[in-house]
Formats: sequence, structure tokens, C-alpha cells
Amino acid sequence: MHPATHAKTHPDRAAYIMAGSGETVTYRQLDERSNQGAQLFRSLGLQTGDVIAILMENNPRFFEIAWAAQRAGLYYACISSKLTAGEIEYIMHDCEAKLLVTSPGVGPVVDELPPRLPGVKLYMVGQARAPYESFEAARERQPATPIADESGGADMLYSSGTTGRPKGIKPPLTGAPIDTPNALAMMAESLFGFRSDSIYLSPAPLYHAAPLRWCMSVHRLGGTVVVMEKFDPEDALALIQKHRIDVGQFVPTHFVRMLKLPEEVRARYDVSSLRSAIHAAAPCPIPIKEQMMAWWGPVIHEYYAGSEGNGFCYIGPHDWLTHKGSVGRGTTAEVKIVGEDGEALPPRNEGVVYFAGGTPLTYHNAPDKVAENTNKHGWTTLGDVGWLDEEGFLYLTDRKSFMIISGGVNIYPQEIENLLVTHPKVADAAVVGAPDEEMGEKVVAVIQPMDWDAAGEELKAELAAYCRANLSHVKSPRVIEFMAELPRHPTGKLYKRLIRDAYWGKEGSRIV
Repeated sequence: MHPATHAKTHPDRAAYIMAGSGETVTYRQLDERSNQGAQLFRSLGLQTGDVIAILMENNPRFFEIAWAAQRAGLYYACISSKLTAGEIEYIMHDCEAKLLVTSPGVGPVVDELPPRLPGVKLYMVGQARAPYESFEAARERQPATPIADESGGADMLYSSGTTGRPKGIKPPLTGAPIDTPNALAMMAESLFGFRSDSIYLSPAPLYHAAPLRWCMSVHRLGGTVVVMEKFDPEDALALIQKHRIDVGQFVPTHFVRMLKLPEEVRARYDVSSLRSAIHAAAPCPIPIKEQMMAWWGPVIHEYYAGSEGNGFCYIGPHDWLTHKGSVGRGTTAEVKIVGEDGEALPPRNEGVVYFAGGTPLTYHNAPDKVAENTNKHGWTTLGDVGWLDEEGFLYLTDRKSFMIISGGVNIYPQEIENLLVTHPKVADAAVVGAPDEEMGEKVVAVIQPMDWDAAGEELKAELAAYCRANLSHVKSPRVIEFMAELPRHPTGKLYKRLIRDAYWGKEGSRIV
């Protein structure tokens, strides 16, 4: 259950392949370089429980650094390469990182960081520039043998900040050996069919929880990861065919973009090697998933969980076909739907989704956030709203914080967004509430069109009619706007707060 094991049994097998450049790193190389990285960290005085930060795009050095930290008993805080200098500074100080490894590919923001991070050791991969030292040069001076005091480290990830300042999730270290069986890797085998010879496609940013953890689970099992530097729908299909990908993880926006390729383009590629295509991060519109099932077959698995690890729901393709729209049943904790009085509701009643009996919720330096998301029974929530059927299958409605109250009626944007994104002229959609003197709030749809030249009054009228034909009057958008590109995280999450706040006049918001 560790790359070090596979370096002995399959040294020349590819641990990962960079899709764009074709650079391949074998298990022997991954083992040697992660040993050297661990030696470097020790030589710099880093000890078990210390924190390093990785600020990179999908770079071939990413896994080498993460596995070096893991075998040195360190936390590795993976920071989004899309953040501003101030946001990065906040995370660096909050997690008390003692070392930062970054890349020129992150862009100009790396030059703004050094004066903000006094006392932090600064390294850069690739063409390093002062005051950053070359990480590869420093690493190559170290022996490629294990450090004397190896123990398992862990990731320290930050929530994506869709509703405010990101919160750190810092699991306790156990001091266990580096190859201790890993719960996620075992789940990958038992639920999703990962194997020791699997070839896994990773189309999303490695700094996010799901891509990072699933890729490292593949490494624990001995498979090969194909890393896309940036998602492109046709490139993804070409990679599935070229590498005979059998497992991979996607988000609904990936599915939407692939489905909107011309039929003749989709038909060029053989995707029959896929045994398990996993999706999460956001609810998938039922018509989108139906089309994907018709195209790829009953190989699409879904789960609902957060970086926090307080609960996990799973649904396989065959269960989904008889429970369309569900995100599954609880596997690691019991799902509860809670009403306004804080008590559990019976089936088919909508309320806030809580997990009972799972891993306790923890946020680094944020006990108020833990308290805010823990109820009187000790159940914890990620802030989503939904309902359960009689068999215990969970159906998500939306996030509580995005609910629109118009004329006293509760409206959940996700239903409207799910409809809009199925329109052939819509690439992406966000629905928010805006102030309205009469109704309190009104429904506003912000559309990213497939063709920007079509963004005009004619398309607004067409989309308004489409909504009225498929939704009740109160849910149909009163206003339709256009945006060249919605502020969607590459992992699929929409920074809806940035759009909503624009209509409420809040500073730092973004709109057309």
C-alpha cells in the first residue's frame, strides 16, 4: 500500500504520465525522488508534524514532493494555483507552513509572495529564480535512501472558499508506518474497482482533495495515473483511447463539455476500456447523467462527501438507474435530514443534510466553524439541503446558503441551473437571488453561452421561454444576464458567492 513497495516489485512501471508533455515517472524514480525529498526536509530541520506547502499547477514534480512529505511524517498543504497573493499568504500563515515549493507555471503571483512570507524556506521547481532556490538541485544533493524515522504524513487541505475564507482540514497524525493500509485506497478497490494494474485518468487540479487523494490511492495500489495538465473534452476522450484508461474521476461540468462536442467528434474515440467513471463535487443533472450512461454504459459511479471526511455517500450505476438523481446512501456515517427544530425528519421531507456517527468535524483554528456546523446531537453538516427516500437514498437540493426566498417561497437554484445547462446554446449557468422591492428576492440566471456572439436579447427570450415551459412561474428567472466565463473552480465548484454578491453591492464581487 505504498509506492516504495511497488518500486521493488514493479520498478519500471509508470507511476504517472503527464498527458501533455508525455513525461513519465516510474515507481523506481518516484521512490528515489521522494526519499531524497524526505532527506532534504530533515536536513532543513523539518520534523514529524511540521507543515510544508505545495503551490503548483499540475506539474510533474507534484507527486514527488507530496510523497516525500508523506514518508517524512509531514503535513503537505496543497494550495490552489488560482489564488491571489493575499489568499495564499492567509493559508500559509494559518497552517504555519515552514517551507513552500512552487513553480513558474503558477504565474506572476509567485513574485509577490516572498516579502509576505518571512522565515519561510522558499523553493521552486523548473527554472528557479531568486529568492527561490531550485528544489531539484537541493534534492539531488541528498541520498536516495529512506530517512531513519519514517512515519506517515497527511495532506492538509483547505476548503475551496465558495462561501468565505477557506478553512483548513488537519487530520491527526498517528505515527503509523508509511505503508499502513489506507481507507481511501481500500474503498477505491471495493467500491470503484481500482486494481493494481489500473490506468487512471485525472483531469482536475491536483491541489484539490479528490484528485490528489484518488491519484495517491492509485499509487498505493500500484497503478498508473495519467495527469491532464488542463482539461479539454476532446483531449480527455483521446487519452482514454490512447492509454486504455479503465478508471477515472470527473465532475458534471466535464460531462457537459464532452456531451456538447459534435456527435462526429465523440464517435471518433473508443471509450470501451472504461470500467469505472467516478463523479462528485457537484450534483449532476439527471439528463446529463442519462446521456453519459447511454454513451459510456453503466460504468458511472457517484459519491457525495467533503474534504472534511465527516461522511460519505455512494451510489453505483445500477442503483442510480432505479433512483435517478440520488447521490447514494451513507457508507461511513448515517445520513440524517434535519428540520428547523433540530430534529430528524421522516423520508421525503426536505431539510439540512447531517452525518451522524462519522469522523468528527474539525477545522484548523476555527472552532466557531465546527460549532456552527455541529448540532445538539453531535451530528455534522457540510451545509447542503436534501431529502431521503424510504430506502435511505439521499437526494440533494442545493446548499442552504444559496436558497432564494421570493415572496415567501423557498427556491433552490440547483434545479433551475440543471435545466438551463441542458439547453444546447448554454455552456454553463448560475442562478442567484437578487434584491427585489416587492418579492424580497428575484431569480436571476447568469449564462455562459456556447457562442458569445449569440449573447443577446433573442437568446434571453429563448431561455426565458425554455424555463417557463419546464418550471413553475415562481422559479423561472426574472432576469437573464450573460458572462463570458463563470467563476467556476476547475474541480467543478461554482464560486456563486462572487456572482450573488454583485447584485447585493458587496465589495470584491464579479459580474458581467
